[in-house]
Amino acid sequence: MRKTVLTLALLQASFAFAADPAPDLAKPQAAPDLAKLQAALGGQQPDSVAPTSISGLYEVVVGGQILYLSGDGRFVLQGDVIDLGSRDNLTENRRGELRGKAIAALNEKDMVVFAPEGAVKHTVTIFTDIDCGYCRKMHSQIAAYNKEGIKIRYLMFPREGIGSESYNKAVAVWCADDRPAALTQAKRGETVPGKTCENPVQAQFELGQKLGVRGTPSMILESGEMLPGYVPPTQLAELLANSKNKTPKPTAQP
Repeated sequence: MRKTVLTLALLQASFAFAADPAPDLAKPQAAPDLAKLQAALGGQQPDSVAPTSISGLYEVVVGGQILYLSGDGRFVLQGDVIDLGSRDNLTENRRGELRGKAIAALNEKDMVVFAPEGAVKHTVTIFTDIDCGYCRKMHSQIAAYNKEGIKIRYLMFPREGIGSESYNKAVAVWCADDRPAALTQAKRGETVPGKTCENPVQAQFELGQKLGVRGTPSMILESGEMLPGYVPPTQLAELLANSKNKTPKPTAQP
């Protein structure tokens, strides 16, 4: 008897879900109550708020991070939303959009760039650290990346933080007369003369944190997709040539 009742309850629930149509996003939806969330964030204003395809659930972007908020503002979720129909990770796709816009807003003159002599097939923007072992390994192969037609654009991400030895090395590289040569020298473990000047190192470190960089090297592809870890030149070229941008497992993650 208990089994029969349970089966009927499950059937009723399934019909209830089936009868609840997906929300029509073309129709305006009331904005969610942000009071509790903003109080929890110390008054910080969201970057954006938008309805999702899940009725009553809203996407809230705060400091580059994606949260989901119930319409009454009582519940907040942090995690990935997967579309089981398409198998798309909707949250990661959105993160890619945000990363792509953030990188596109930067000026290349504020990066340390290593470009191919010939045609540029692909451009990869990398958050790098002077002392990171895999960053050094990657940079030792810079000619091979360039030979594959890949332009490498470096942003500084001193993992030890602002004011650290790693940070000071990044500033010294930026303030050098020849930044690419100074970066190569520093990544070989050689001393770069300590100089200070107006520089974007702190801003780049903070941008990396905002975009979810947790280690180095972290590569941002033209699609906005982020690849953490070291990927050899040939493998990276194959990935970039793949129109679907299927991500290979990085060889190593420091």
